[in-house]
Amino acid sequence: MPAPQIEVVRPKDLSPARLARWSQLQGQQDITYDSPFLSPYWARAVERAQGRAAEGDRGVRVAVISQNGEDQGFMAVHVGGATALPAGAPLCDYQGLVATPDLQVGARDIIASLGVQRLDFCHMLDTTGPFQGFSHGGALSHVVEMGGGYEAYAAERRAAGVGLLKDCDKKRRKAERDLGPVTFTAFSRSSSDYDQLIAWKRDQLRATGQFDIFQPGWTRRLISDMFDSRDPAFGGALFALHIGGKLAAVHLHLRGARTLHGWLIAHDPAFDRYSPGLLLFQDILRWMESTPYYRLDLGAGDYRFKHELANAQVSVGHGFVGVMSPATLLRQAAYSLRRAAESLPLGGVSELPGKAMRRLDRLRGLRSA
Repeated sequence: MPAPQIEVVRPKDLSPARLARWSQLQGQQDITYDSPFLSPYWARAVERAQGRAAEGDRGVRVAVISQNGEDQGFMAVHVGGATALPAGAPLCDYQGLVATPDLQVGARDIIASLGVQRLDFCHMLDTTGPFQGFSHGGALSHVVEMGGGYEAYAAERRAAGVGLLKDCDKKRRKAERDLGPVTFTAFSRSSSDYDQLIAWKRDQLRATGQFDIFQPGWTRRLISDMFDSRDPAFGGALFALHIGGKLAAVHLHLRGARTLHGWLIAHDPAFDRYSPGLLLFQDILRWMESTPYYRLDLGAGDYRFKHELANAQVSVGHGFVGVMSPATLLRQAAYSLRRAAESLPLGGVSELPGKAMRRLDRLRGLRSA
């Protein structure tokens, strides 16, 4: 069998046939690959949001792997100088190669074709495929699978000893007694609810000392484009919960063909005693029963509500892959320092190199355009 050929193109230059082939491969693989972050339309949306800053040799690029004259795999990254990052990082919760199961291609061959020395990744679906073995650590993304409907899911959670949904029912009744009707809106087009979501998220980021992801212009454009989207196969979906006529919680999720992915989530602290964010998740899960969506991806993160809502997990890895080069050697040294620190019994001090690497990568992504 001839070796695969790798062509690098801009997302906007993908032909209709290639867009269809990419989407077809998403459907053929494990349901995990239905993620909106692995869609060709995510790559296009990021490129569009980054605008003129993505011209020239920098910006989102797609490695198209073909064999015997047929496209067999697609992977989008953001190319910037000597290194590359996931397309849309740090707003991208999954990375991976969308390909036929039997495609044999080397990770370093993909990197070399992109004209960079190194690719850094943070949520790689690396259990199979060419990036297997390049992770330096992992995490679990938490997923709710709703194939049997809401009542079957709720019964399964009860059988697992999880009382979260029962607690939500109690808090919902209390909110109704104390404040008035609890109202759920799916696919809201309310610009005021959207604006409030952004305001609450910015307040949350400031309060926790995190970098404001809404500061770069391209991130604001991307998030706004997702809210404004109308494509039934890809885009955003705004969900809102009102208690007594007041907005209590709002989520902006991303949509794949069969998957919703929790993306931006916020609530009014004044309603904390009623857990409005959880009530909204519960309403979304009930609503999904009458829709094409049967998978709600909550993403990675060691949060109690994710552990209790989820009935499945997805392994993701962080690490890098590179060709022999100064950039690759530098990253190897950084990970060596990180491993050495994490092996020492120094409590929080041991975590500092890892935190510094994650913060630097986050800033690199936000400033990449």
